[in-house]
Amino acid sequence: MTSENWNDFVIVLRKEIVDALRDRRTLLRLLIPAVLMGPLLLMAMSALIASLEERAERREIMVAGIAHAPSLRNYIERQTYTVKDAPADYEARLRATTLLEPVLVIKPDFEAELLRGERPVVEVVTDSANQRASAGAGGMARLLQGFNRERAGLHLAMRGISSELLQPLDVQERDLASAQARAARITSIVPMFIIMAVLYGALTAALDSTAGERERGSLEPLLMNPVPHGALVAGKWGAVALLGMAVALLANLSFVPAQWLLQSDSLQAMFQFGWGEVGAFLLLQLPLAAGLSALLMALAIRSKTYKEAQAGSTLIITLVGLAPMVSLLNPGGDAPWYLWVPGLAQNTQMLLVLKGEALGWAQLLPSMIVGLTLTVAGLAHVARSMRTAVAR
Repeated sequence: MTSENWNDFVIVLRKEIVDALRDRRTLLRLLIPAVLMGPLLLMAMSALIASLEERAERREIMVAGIAHAPSLRNYIERQTYTVKDAPADYEARLRATTLLEPVLVIKPDFEAELLRGERPVVEVVTDSANQRASAGAGGMARLLQGFNRERAGLHLAMRGISSELLQPLDVQERDLASAQARAARITSIVPMFIIMAVLYGALTAALDSTAGERERGSLEPLLMNPVPHGALVAGKWGAVALLGMAVALLANLSFVPAQWLLQSDSLQAMFQFGWGEVGAFLLLQLPLAAGLSALLMALAIRSKTYKEAQAGSTLIITLVGLAPMVSLLNPGGDAPWYLWVPGLAQNTQMLLVLKGEALGWAQLLPSMIVGLTLTVAGLAHVARSMRTAVAR
């Protein structure tokens, strides 16, 4: 690029940025959600974790028919749990999600069957659609397994047999995940919001600088200026990408002070989002912002109105915005092709950053190649469309 073309590029870039900043109402609609994103998201997650921790600390268990099982009650209370009577309409309340704990149901002949050496049936009642209640079912089942082991051990001891025969294996669990990796399981939704910030930041500017200008009748006079079309297209694209990155920067920065609002001590200890993460997230968004800006401009340049361009961009916004859901819903782990899909690649990379893992060129190059390809192809299409408009 010659110095003259560079000067033209800078002039167009400055003009587009000034135009975008002049529309303060639209700007505020973009910036306010980006600033509030971090605090609101972390407060919601923190409240959820804090409520789960509070329930675990209370060590309460809800039982229907505990009067029929004095031996079981004795065992539960020895484990420092408090027994609470379940409401009579517990099934309806579990379905309505107004009861957030599983219910242990004991039948009237529990104690008699236990004394006869039979296996009395107890039920752990929950509703899989009631996630808070389902989350407590595992702890209740482990408590009952402890009762089973104690009873079996007593019977064997009375016959002079060691209770260790019931457990030929000594199973010990070892978690290889670091504290950051464990926290990333909870905060894995954070990258998706950063990607959405890039999308909507670039979308508004891309549509306004192409279809918006055509609708206002200012695009054709702009094309008549003696400015090379390459510099004109590059300047518009640079402004669109910069605004997308600016919104992404604000969204990133909002997570730094938002950490002070965390109520859960464990989540506060695990979730560390500092300036290093802000910088890494921002750099990882560069290929997405560049490629997506060019792609949105290419789609919008042929539209006659802003609304038409907005409708045409919906599919791209939806696909890229929902791409991170693939990794959230896939239990098989990350696949190599994730790194070649815009949106999904950035989500995968940011999750690695949150886990505290180092990123190598193998993880970075695919998204850079895809971003560069989209940029070149999109800008070439925009330049060709502008030349066609001038020829008419």
